[in-house]
Amino acid sequence: MFGLFEKKPVGEKVVLKIGGMHCTSCAMNIDGALEDTDGVLKATTNYAKSEVIVFFEPTKVSAEKIAAVIVEQGYEVIA
Repeated sequence: MFGLFEKKPVGEKVVLKIGGMHCTSCAMNIDGALEDTDGVLKATTNYAKSEVIVFFEPTKVSAEKIAAVIVEQGYEVIA
């Protein structure tokens, strides 16, 4: 019920498949690293689905940079 009032993030959306996650802490690490990246508005990583949904400002950051941040954390972005 509370989700009814949640604002939709603005900006572009990218969904990336991720390899190398071992637990939910991995998902939280990815979210933290992405949300610390300038231009990323919101990141939601789902360990069970092995994917991340990222809303971002394309004038500040690109999908390629977002993928690079994930790789820098030690995970694989699956094309």
